[in-house]
Amino acid sequence: MPDWLERAALLRPEATALELADTKLSYRDLLARARRRRPDVEPGERVPLEQADRVQFAEALHGCLLAGGAAVPIDPRLSAEEQQRRRVPGRAQTPGTVALMHTSGTTSAPKPVELTAANVFANAAGSAFALGLDPDERWLAVMPLAHVGGLMILMRSAIYATTVVAHQGYETESVLRELMDPSRKITLISVVPTMLSRLLDAGLADPPTLRWALLGGGPIPPGLLTRAEACGVPVAPTYGMTEACSQIATLGRPLHGVELKIAPDGELAVRGSVVAPGALGPDGWLSTGDLARLDEAGRLQIIGRKSDTIVSGGENIAPSEVEAVLEQHPAVAEAGVFGRPDSEWGEALAAKVVLREGQRVEPAELQAFCRVHLARFKTPRHVAIVAELPRTPSGKLLRRQLM
Repeated sequence: MPDWLERAALLRPEATALELADTKLSYRDLLARARRRRPDVEPGERVPLEQADRVQFAEALHGCLLAGGAAVPIDPRLSAEEQQRRRVPGRAQTPGTVALMHTSGTTSAPKPVELTAANVFANAAGSAFALGLDPDERWLAVMPLAHVGGLMILMRSAIYATTVVAHQGYETESVLRELMDPSRKITLISVVPTMLSRLLDAGLADPPTLRWALLGGGPIPPGLLTRAEACGVPVAPTYGMTEACSQIATLGRPLHGVELKIAPDGELAVRGSVVAPGALGPDGWLSTGDLARLDEAGRLQIIGRKSDTIVSGGENIAPSEVEAVLEQHPAVAEAGVFGRPDSEWGEALAAKVVLREGQRVEPAELQAFCRVHLARFKTPRHVAIVAELPRTPSGKLLRRQLM
């Protein structure tokens, strides 16, 4: 089993491992606390991690890894019934499993995924190759730690022996202060598009020490990348899945050791050392369910979920394409596009839109804006202004709940 924390404590005992509010733990401290939290379990035995406090979660996670257990992070925001379904006793099926994660469940029921130590290490190495690695790295963790995106920040940083600066949750103003304060020396942050949009709205510009903002967790509107570039925010668009330790491609290129294949119908398949063994199909590939293409420079572009495709009047429409156009309107903060059953067209395109603070716009104006930038059949027939869109704790749009 991995010796990441012990190795980090040996090489850099006084380096800060974890920082949160008034708590700062060195690698020596974190190792001592993890040893005290080490559970009495057999190798591969599943260990639920239910701690809402992020310091306690990190201690419990590393204690579990020291014992050879398979960590099962439990999001405290889930209902009691949902939490109970994740506490399945027994051992992991895959040798070397270090974490049993659950997919986000945006298009189906959450599925368990067993990630091995080899998967995690390959991801950490591939990420370092893609983004570079500074021994004084300080990765700001605002994603839920029970989500693969947040968990991997803890694991990668232990492998690198670098610092995690954790927030108890995401709050725009506090994150903005961290990024704009040069004394905090934040070099990396992982965010979803909604978070980055809100940070830019709040005034994020030319963050003094930030090397990269990893942006993923859903389709990325081109206008958001343009805004970030204009504000001097270095963005690394990232595509990933729970089944691949959260990162498959960064800056449009697959991580080292990852192969991509696009089927004739546009669905992306991946394989490589970051992919959970149990997620591979009979052909040795992981079918992602995402539609993708390569641009003229060979960079990967995700079009949307295959299952999200709306068929209206015999035309296939990717909701993410329409959302990207709506979000280019200056009054629109967020958009969610979906299909409604329609007796004439099969499905009728509909949209729910969240406006920027202080903005007003009529639905007809948004429809006219779409007609300028899209084919007429891609213009929503129904547009509603709403206060918020339903999202998972990690920020993914819950499209099924829009209907």
